[in-house]
Amino acid sequence: QVQLVESGGGLVQAGGSLRLSCAASGTIGSINAMGWYRQAPGRQRDLVAIMTSNGRANYTDSMKGRVTISRDNAKNTVDLQMHNLKPEDTAVYVCYLEFVADWGLGYNYWGQGTQVTVSS
Repeated sequence: QVQLVESGGGLVQAGGSLRLSCAASGTIGSINAMGWYRQAPGRQRDLVAIMTSNGRANYTDSMKGRVTISRDNAKNTVDLQMHNLKPEDTAVYVCYLEFVADWGLGYNYWGQGTQVTVSS
């Protein structure tokens, strides 16, 4: 059983900062990628940032320059530092994990999500 536990969401004023954290636990093999997606009401879930096992990071264009993703491979955690937040960043932010188990099958998991609300 794999669990993703997220923390760090909340209410912040426009221009403010938040740091989201996600910790993965359970039977996890070789991690391919960990990252964050977000879903606003009535919209599809979109990528915010993701980091692969070799440390390469990809960011959504709308948040480039305002967000930094980091991972601790030893602890199976991924953090998302967000700056200069805008009201349009309001969404549920969901942690994502992709790995290959010891028996060779690939899996992906999603967290429960943490609400980020940016007031104008």
